[in-house]
Amino acid sequence: MPAQNSDVKDILNKMADLLEIDGANPFRVRAYRNAARTVSNLPKNLTEMIEDNEDLTKLSGIGEDLAGKITEIVETGTLSQLKKLQEDTPPELHELMKLEGLGPKRVRVLNRELGIETLDQLKDAAESGKVETLEGFGKKTQQNVLEALNQAEGWGDRIKLVEAEERAEPLTKYLKKTKGIKEITIAGSFRRRKETVGDLDILVTCKKGARVMERFVAYEDVKKVISQGDTRSTIMLNSGLHVDLRVVPQVSYGSALHYFTGSKNHNIAVRKIANGKGFKINEYGVFKGDDRVAGKNEKDVYAKVGMAYVEPELRENQGEVAAAQQDALPDLVNLKDIRGDLHSHTEATDGHNSLEEMAEAAKKRGYEYLAVTEHSKKVAMAKGLDAKDLARQMEAIDHLNEKLKDIRLLKGIEVDILEDGGLDLPDDILKELDLRICSIHYNRNLSREKQTERIIRAMDNPYFNILAHPSGRLINEREPYAVDLQKVMQAAKDRRCFLELNAHPDRLDLSDHHCKMAKEMNLKVAISTDAHSVSNLNFMRFGIGQARRGWLEAADVLNTRTWKQLKKLLHRR
Repeated sequence: MPAQNSDVKDILNKMADLLEIDGANPFRVRAYRNAARTVSNLPKNLTEMIEDNEDLTKLSGIGEDLAGKITEIVETGTLSQLKKLQEDTPPELHELMKLEGLGPKRVRVLNRELGIETLDQLKDAAESGKVETLEGFGKKTQQNVLEALNQAEGWGDRIKLVEAEERAEPLTKYLKKTKGIKEITIAGSFRRRKETVGDLDILVTCKKGARVMERFVAYEDVKKVISQGDTRSTIMLNSGLHVDLRVVPQVSYGSALHYFTGSKNHNIAVRKIANGKGFKINEYGVFKGDDRVAGKNEKDVYAKVGMAYVEPELRENQGEVAAAQQDALPDLVNLKDIRGDLHSHTEATDGHNSLEEMAEAAKKRGYEYLAVTEHSKKVAMAKGLDAKDLARQMEAIDHLNEKLKDIRLLKGIEVDILEDGGLDLPDDILKELDLRICSIHYNRNLSREKQTERIIRAMDNPYFNILAHPSGRLINEREPYAVDLQKVMQAAKDRRCFLELNAHPDRLDLSDHHCKMAKEMNLKVAISTDAHSVSNLNFMRFGIGQARRGWLEAADVLNTRTWKQLKKLLHRR
């Protein structure tokens, strides 16, 4: 089975973690982390690149040594140097590094002083009070460790949507080659575009005699065949992801799609309405007595019970059923509605492409504008810009805009919100920009009250436009910081500021719940990718999925406007 880019990224990050715990040269550690970031940003599968004899050393941050290691991972599924490192450093320590507040130095102390190698051992040590006795820890750190462990337990076995996509796409491509197959759709939470996915539910229709089940269980990434039948089979992939395949008759395809897309609560609510009208709905169709009266087409399933068609992203029983009965569903935002991206980085800080490359990539997407928003100086590890550096980049953008056609680069900055609510750059440079997005990268552990006050105080600055990744979460990696987002959102509306829906699939921040809250408050949201490479601009689809789950329409989204319209909205004074 071709190695997935996420597999390569994970091994490179594991190398970086174990080297850092072992006290290796920081430049060596950083090289692995940069390589992992480059791999995660690639638009093409590494296996294909190696098969096509592409020169990996042309990739950002990849020299001959790392190119060789990446090739080894792709061809063997592992890295010999990692195995050697694991002989000296317990590999489970890599998992401890994922906990917020535990850097390599603390993990090293925990291992050497208390012999801790696993999350369970760490939990036992923290609960028994041993962690607080270590130098540099204390009671507060011990409590933070316990909280981080509890949060990690809540992540469960669900994987990020982007990882599910990476597994699903080659599998469905493989299945589509089956002779006699007609339709194939991935249902479940994947189709509803939930930010995490537990397993994959695939529905197919095919001609009689098509050997789809035999082909399914013979897929090269199968680790275990859990069950195999004529109409349903279940496999487990090497990644641990479970996949269910159902062959359904054409006459029942619409009702099966409705049933297996879910959510369970949505389906129950629809069934109650159907029952009240004398119908019965199941995966085989809509029935009046013994007669099937609908089911071939999913829209007909809803129409038969007096409802407008409900888009998959809305099917959570959060008001969409009543709205569908009243024909009052929102006209959800689409990818084609987006006129530009308001959050991107270039090689001037921690991005991988030049200004011109990012501009051309945005132009190919049909965008009218792309905001270049480098980190400010506070984020030193990302080579954040000070006022002089930013002034030079603004000048470079002006010169490039004179040459560009059908695309405009906006002069922006991702400026850090300091602990006291100040901004990381002076007003006299901020006022020269087209827009400013403001974010928190440090001092995440403030109390809910102080964190909320910090953000609102920053919004008092007339050059504050958009709050970037508002909760600071990383899906399955880091919980949101404590903040009263409802209060922040009201403050943003009062001050003519906006919030970002960060479309990066590791973030998807705002949540769907807060997107809906913003809509109800008439607070506009910017859907932006936080792109660090040209390929990252493709992340917009994840943001659109999250926005649709949050009931957002084109009018609710800031960057569905032309630059002329957007410019007026961004001018606060």
